[in-house]
Amino acid sequence: MEGTELVTKVLSTWLTLVLGLILLPSAFGVSLGISEVYMKILVKTLEWATLRIEKGAPKESVLKSSASVGIIQRDESPMEKGLSGLRGRDFELSDVFYFSKKGLEAIVEDEVTQRFSSEELVSWNLLTRTNINFHYISPRLTMVWVLGVLIRYCVLLPLRVTLAFIGISLLVLGTTLVGQLPDSSLKTRLSEVVHLTCCRICVRALSGTIHYHNKQYRPQKGGICVANHTSPIDVLILTTDGCYAMVGQVHGGLMGVIQRAMVKACPHVWFERSEMKDRHLVTKRLKEHVADKKKLPILIFPEGTCINNTSVMMFKKGSFEIGGTIHPVAIKYNPQFGDAFWNSSKYNMVSYLLRVMTSWAIVCDVWYLPPMTREEGEDAVQFANRVKSAIAVQGGLTELPWDGSLKRAKVKDTFKEEQQKNYSKMIVGNGALNLDSD
Repeated sequence: MEGTELVTKVLSTWLTLVLGLILLPSAFGVSLGISEVYMKILVKTLEWATLRIEKGAPKESVLKSSASVGIIQRDESPMEKGLSGLRGRDFELSDVFYFSKKGLEAIVEDEVTQRFSSEELVSWNLLTRTNINFHYISPRLTMVWVLGVLIRYCVLLPLRVTLAFIGISLLVLGTTLVGQLPDSSLKTRLSEVVHLTCCRICVRALSGTIHYHNKQYRPQKGGICVANHTSPIDVLILTTDGCYAMVGQVHGGLMGVIQRAMVKACPHVWFERSEMKDRHLVTKRLKEHVADKKKLPILIFPEGTCINNTSVMMFKKGSFEIGGTIHPVAIKYNPQFGDAFWNSSKYNMVSYLLRVMTSWAIVCDVWYLPPMTREEGEDAVQFANRVKSAIAVQGGLTELPWDGSLKRAKVKDTFKEEQQKNYSKMIVGNGALNLDSD
């Protein structure tokens, strides 16, 4: 009995502290200053660790790391210019050298696949997943690393799991109850309160620190919010500052339970797998949603997959064929405190959440950009590229033309055929010139 009473007492004390110091303040969108103090201590600790690393690391490793950046000087000139120094006017075997060079460049320093791996850090942030060797530089640094492991796994992880469980449970319960009300302005308001409150609790479960900029450009009802995509928690980051109608595929399991509860309280747009393949049906349902100016703005990630917080890849044109006003949003995470990128081909959702919850914190900046509309004579692809460029510039991200689906799929044959056609045109053109000269 004494053991049971002790466990009960510990749990009740734990829940009381969580409820009073974190849960209630986060539900009302206020802060007691605890997270600010935690971040200040964390910043000072990481600065100290960086100085210890710089003093203890051998010069050879510094030279090696500096030399590994930009090891290849890429020649971005077109094929015609690249081949001009290797070949004459007709086909020559030396053309093979040009294509071999381009192939080796792609293998050694591929600008596409490296966007699907975690972002490299300039200095170690006391997480072994970033660099497993730095904590052996000095005994003092090793002791700090061990202390950090104890804090992250024995204090922060249980706290974060508790908050996440409470936040998700309240979301399911709250949206289910609100969903029983008849459609009215009261139901809409209560739905927004439930979504905002529960998302704030879940962000606290990640020790999230979010800085919102240009709030006057926040997405409005009847519009479409598009943002670059780094992680599933992008949804939480944005929903903490405003409510959105989600778009996505129907899932099973716990995610399915959450989806079914949420759609009762708010008109989210969920599709069955068979419907997702029918692009016209998807476009029709989204157009119907946007046409109703009383409905929440749709939140869409046009890249279609997670990119590693360094770049923005091709935006699918479907989101820009719907019509209406586009509200661009740029999201940039600070990798010093934790890696928010989800490499779905390497980690499942549970493993990813464990890595996030055992990081120091999730810190990011969110920029709301001025609304954009499709200009006269501009097609959906051009509009998508214009929005993508604006997001890339604001977030300090590299703009790439490649399709994010290359994360799991091979390069389309059309891309290969395009290069083959360009080379063929060069050969045919030179042959025609030779015939004329004869």
